Amino acid sequence: MLFSPLSLPCGVVLKNRIVKSAMSDSMGDGRGDPGPFQADLYERWARGGLAAAIIGEVQGDPLAAEKPGNLVLGPKSNTDALRRLADAGRADGAHLWLQLGHAGALTDPAIGQPRGPSALNLPGLRCASLTLDEIEALPGLFGATARQARDLGFGGVQVHAAHGFLLSQFLSPLFNKRTDDWGGSLENRMRLPLAVVEAVRRAVGPDFPVAIKVNASDLLDGGLEEDESLRFLAALDKTTVDLIDISGGTYFPGAASSSDRRTEGPYFLAFARRARQVTTKHLMATGGFKTVEQARDAVARGDVDLVGLARALILDPDLPRKWADGEAGGPAFPRFASPPEGGVTAWYTMQITALAQHRPIDTAGTLPQAIADYADRDRARVVLWRDRFQAG
Repeated sequence: MLFSPLSLPCGVVLKNRIVKSAMSDSMGDGRGDPGPFQADLYERWARGGLAAAIIGEVQGDPLAAEKPGNLVLGPKSNTDALRRLADAGRADGAHLWLQLGHAGALTDPAIGQPRGPSALNLPGLRCASLTLDEIEALPGLFGATARQARDLGFGGVQVHAAHGFLLSQFLSPLFNKRTDDWGGSLENRMRLPLAVVEAVRRAVGPDFPVAIKVNASDLLDGGLEEDESLRFLAALDKTTVDLIDISGGTYFPGAASSSDRRTEGPYFLAFARRARQVTTKHLMATGGFKTVEQARDAVARGDVDLVGLARALILDPDLPRKWADGEAGGPAFPRFASPPEGGVTAWYTMQITALAQHRPIDTAGTLPQAIADYADRDRARVVLWRDRFQAG
């Protein structure tokens, strides 16, 4: 079943059940447009045999970006470069989707204005509160970004409501302390994500894939827990979303991300089995899939309809094709001894760059140089970002 087609409710058919899940690939040019090797990267993944790839953190608002390597869709976008990227990602019958992002309180303050549901003043995390007018404008912003993605030739969109970014912040009682109609009860906290899904569907029409990424849990004390997440999924069941991508964890200062866990096996399959009881939507789980056996069994059992791979496809972009040809197992993952916060993410991000540029992967897992290169590149891009989006 891992290599059987999947028909989405909108009518689009994916050729198999393997998706390159969204990552902040940091392959933009620092001015919100695709970098010189980004199309090569997604063509490489497409030719590796996957059904779809998702570009993470594509912004509609350049002042709400997570990093200066993000893409921005708007009136000043380089549409020729974006169309080339969309074309490259369609190689071998693959689909290329854009993840619609808004970092909210996690906006990089060097390039934007951190704003969340509520004002926060915590070590490593400070933000202002969004006004009512700003909140009410957000569904339209997401819808306009989705329509532009469709018009540029991308194959679908994913609304990002996980990992502590803006829509996840609204869902989370840890971030959302509002006392108006946008906070308090779960029904109020999920109003904005549901409104965004509705606006995106209106913007793209009935026959274009619309997915959403959600947290099973924030994995933080005081954050969104599984029972509330299941109630949100039950609400999504009444929408026209095509696919629910289950992940977890929050990029909160000092918090470990789900991708840095040292547990064996996929992370969220137990939650996916619970989700089957509250929604009829197609389900995907992202996190912890390392072998064909894990992926095959999750689909065969009916836990999920699709498996999301990220780091495994950095280490071996041909993994789906190898699995289809009967090769067992998965890539060899490097081990990192006492990595600093964000260090492993920096290492994998720099390996994405190596893959895009057709250079060898650092199989030894050398952290210091990767962390330094990652930081140096972002510092240089901050200047470019400010010049384009904050000049004057």
